[in-house]
Amino acid sequence: MSTALPPWSGSHLLLIGASHRTAPIELREKLDFSSRGLASALKELAARRSSREAVVVSTCNRSEIYVACDDVEPAREDMTRFMCDFHRVSADLVAPHLYSYVDVEAARHLFKVASGLDSLVVGEPQILGQVKDAYSTASTEQRSGPLLNKLFHSAFAVGKRVRSETALAEGAVSVSFAAVALAKKIFGSLTGRRVLVVGAGEMGKLTALHLKSHGIAHLAISSRTRAAAEQLAADVGGVFVPWDRLSAALLDSDIVITATGSSTPILDRRRVAAAIPASRTRPLFLIDVAVPRDVAADVGELEQVFLYNIDDLQAIVRENLQKRGAEIAQAERIVDDEATKFAAWQRARGAIPTVVALRQRFESIRRAELERLEPKLAQLSPEARVKIDEITRLIIEKLLLHPTEQLKAVDSPDAVTQYADALGRLFALGQPDIDRQRGGADQPPLDLRGSAEAVAKAETASPAREAETADVSSDASTTGSQRPTSAGRPPPVDSERS
Repeated sequence: MSTALPPWSGSHLLLIGASHRTAPIELREKLDFSSRGLASALKELAARRSSREAVVVSTCNRSEIYVACDDVEPAREDMTRFMCDFHRVSADLVAPHLYSYVDVEAARHLFKVASGLDSLVVGEPQILGQVKDAYSTASTEQRSGPLLNKLFHSAFAVGKRVRSETALAEGAVSVSFAAVALAKKIFGSLTGRRVLVVGAGEMGKLTALHLKSHGIAHLAISSRTRAAAEQLAADVGGVFVPWDRLSAALLDSDIVITATGSSTPILDRRRVAAAIPASRTRPLFLIDVAVPRDVAADVGELEQVFLYNIDDLQAIVRENLQKRGAEIAQAERIVDDEATKFAAWQRARGAIPTVVALRQRFESIRRAELERLEPKLAQLSPEARVKIDEITRLIIEKLLLHPTEQLKAVDSPDAVTQYADALGRLFALGQPDIDRQRGGADQPPLDLRGSAEAVAKAETASPAREAETADVSSDASTTGSQRPTSAGRPPPVDSERS
């Protein structure tokens, strides 16, 4: 009879994605999941069945899919097809710009994302909240499970450590700050300039706050969401501009920074050209930090109009990197430390089915022997029988403690499989009839997938239980009508086999 254990489902972590490091903004716009909603993407992913768990992360600079899968290569191919199918983009256009990581390297990448190390502007504080939102959506849609739950909670811990143990996020380091820095490079000083911020979301709010401290003469805020724009204008001492007055506001501005969540451009060539008369002599600088872009690319072809998008912030990024070199090194050490911990957890997880089956086998034998000795145990007091039950449980835990720790520490998946096969043969794992064949009591078949309780025990076995065993043994030696032996142990109930 075969003794092979079933594979642990969802054992591999796979990431596939595109970001500002691999894809131009024109393609990132096409791969933006937020335009159709993360929930919609997760529902379509669930129908493909190549993954058991999934989280979709979509920000202005990246589109990434994290999945738990049994077989990496088929899942990788399917996720690539999904990326193309969902966004209606040809594989020839997308594939050269995609990256893919597996297991610990996928975890390391997410940890860098959550800590701001992989951001366009290093140390960007907004990204951790966006990662949390992505995980929350997957949880709501019931698409996260044991592997991705552990992964993302670990990522949150990494982000928190980097912010508390390094100065990586000190000061203004967001994309909105980079936009303001770019504006300063253009004009040298913002003193006396008239600025229009289009968008009252998080990015627009941060941009307005940064601008407030640079001595600008006039700050206007416009958004489709009137209440949000009015509140932001009040908070920063600016002026609210109704959405239908946006074109007029363009004429009155030196700098326009757009940061809306629109899926299509809000400023096209015709609208901007109509708002700027030929008699205008001063230039208009448009800084578009939105993805998808708020300003059509051909707007930059107009006379006296200078258009910059998020990819033009690279010079700011390079300066940021130079200033934060030491902090980056410390943050990367934190990422490596947490990635090592995650890898150890994932290796241990591969051994859990065998550990669970082994514990269930020992527990099956323990129950069978207690039932066989029931006529002899009946003469003991209820307290003594409870202690005997607990003592036998703790003995099993002690016997299995070292094998469990050693099996969970094995690095190679092949070695785990070999050990699992050997243990299966030695202890007849997967053979529920073995106790009946040997004269034991009938027992229910073993569930080799493992209950939640069994999995928890397998993952948290601790030497601390040894002390508990000693304490319980001592208590049991004085319970009931049996007198303790000179060694302080309860006498055997009966050494005979019935």
